[in-house]
This record gives sequence, C-alpha cells and structure tokens, in this order.
Amino acid sequence: MACQLTLSLICIFSLLLTAAQSKTLKRDVKALNEIKASLGWRVVYAWVGDDPCGDGDLPPWSGVTCSTQGDYRVVTELEVYAVSIVGPFPIAVTNLLDLTRLDLHNNKLTGPIPPQIGRLKRLRILSLSFNNFKGEIPKEIANLPELRYLYLQENRLTGRIPPELGILPNLRHLDVGNNHLVGTIRELIRFEGSFPVLRNLYLNNNYLTGGVPAQLANLTNLEILYLSHNKMSGTIPLALAHIPKLTYLYLDHNQFSGRIPDAFYKHPFLKEMYIEGNAFRPGVNPIGIHKVLELTDTEFLV
Repeated sequence: MACQLTLSLICIFSLLLTAAQSKTLKRDVKALNEIKASLGWRVVYAWVGDDPCGDGDLPPWSGVTCSTQGDYRVVTELEVYAVSIVGPFPIAVTNLLDLTRLDLHNNKLTGPIPPQIGRLKRLRILSLSFNNFKGEIPKEIANLPELRYLYLQENRLTGRIPPELGILPNLRHLDVGNNHLVGTIRELIRFEGSFPVLRNLYLNNNYLTGGVPAQLANLTNLEILYLSHNKMSGTIPLALAHIPKLTYLYLDHNQFSGRIPDAFYKHPFLKEMYIEGNAFRPGVNPIGIHKVLELTDTEFLV
C-alpha cells in the first residue's frame, strides 16, 4: 500500500512538474506580443514579461487564459474589454488558433472586422460589441463551427447580414442590434435549415425592410425575437405563434399593419410582446409592460 501511495505521489508530482515546465507555443507568444505592441499603454502596463501565459515568477497576462496541450501551453481565451483601446482590429488575434473566447467589447476599435476571423475554428464566444467597427459582417464567421454566442451590437456595421451565418450548427445567440444593416429576414434565413439551435435573435435598431416571413417559424428554438426600430412592414404571420418557447417578441417602431392572431395571446410562454409605433388595427394590444432591455456586463456573456 505504501509503495502504491509513493507511486501515486510521484505521478502527481511529475504531472505538476510537466505543466510547470511546459512552454508557451511560439505562435501564441509572437501573436500576443504583436497585439501588445498594437494596443498601446492601457494594456501594456498590465502585460509584464514576454510570455503571455506567465514565466517563472511572472503571472499570466491580465485577460489571457492558457491551457496545456501536450508539451505546450496555448492561449484559449483573450478578454480585453472596457479599456478604451483604439485603432483597427488587431489582426494578430487571428493567429491564436486555439482561442475559444474572444472578448474585445466596449472599446474604441474601428475599421472592418477582418475576414481572417474565420481562421479561429475553435471559437465559441465572439464579442466585438460596443465599438466603432465599420463595413460588412464578414461571411467568414460562418467558418466557425463551434461558435455559440455572436455579439456584434452597437457598432457601425453596414450591408446585409450574411445568410451564411445560418449554417452555424451551434449558434445560440446572435446580436447585431444598433448598427446600420439593411436587407430582409427572408434573405437572412434563405438557406434550408437555417439557425437550427438559435434561441436569441437581436436585429433591432437597423434599417431592415420587408415582412416577417412565415418560414421564421422554422427556427423552433427561438425564445427572443427583437425586431424593434426597423422599417419592416406587412402583417404578423400566424406561424410565428407556433414557435414553442417564444418568450419575448419585440415588434415596436416598425410599419407593421393588420391584426395580430389570437394564438399569440394564448401562447403558454409569451411574456412580452411590444407593438407600439406601428399601424396595427385598433384593438390590437401588447403583452406585458414595455421596459427598455438593459444588459449589464455580468449578464452579457453567459
């Protein structure tokens, strides 16, 4: 028994020693140091040493999470938010091929989101919201098979939302609200089987036109549909009321007309339906009390 205990302790010690001696992959060291050089003093003061995963007595860089893979340490999460970094998207980020989480929200980043973002095949959470990004949403985001949460709200993005995003097999949350986007929902969901597991769809405060297509009901996992403050028109299809767990439906401040089918008022999960600022017939009533949706940083990334 004592022999077995000794062997176990030796194994544990050996594993700890291996982890401690693991070197950070040169690719990631190079990429993070390039990012460090491009982001400026607000990040540099907290990023001490040359190794982002920590070296000897130095801890890992603030906002950098690493994990051991084989004989090396790799960067798996990068969170540099709310520090007023300026300039273009740091392109070296797209060399961190083991990233599962990228959070650059609430900064002052400008220019386009580069198509090279599609290289980050392991990315699960992408948060570039509350910046000043311009240009179109790159369709290369559709090359991220693990992506679950996509936060692009509060930028200056233009053009159409790429329908290719609909092929993402794991996407649960898509927020492109408060941009300058155009197009229609029909275009967005034109691929068969689009958005198979999507729960939350935020399209609010853009310049979307057209109607709400009945095919939107094929997104059977939808819980939140936020269409407020666009230029959409037409009637609300009955099929939408058959989305099983639809809980929040925001239609306000568009150009919708006609009646809202009774099935919406009998929906077992629908808690709120905002309708003001449209041309619905008299007698069409909202569900719930209208309040402004606000997300704190703690609620922001789930």
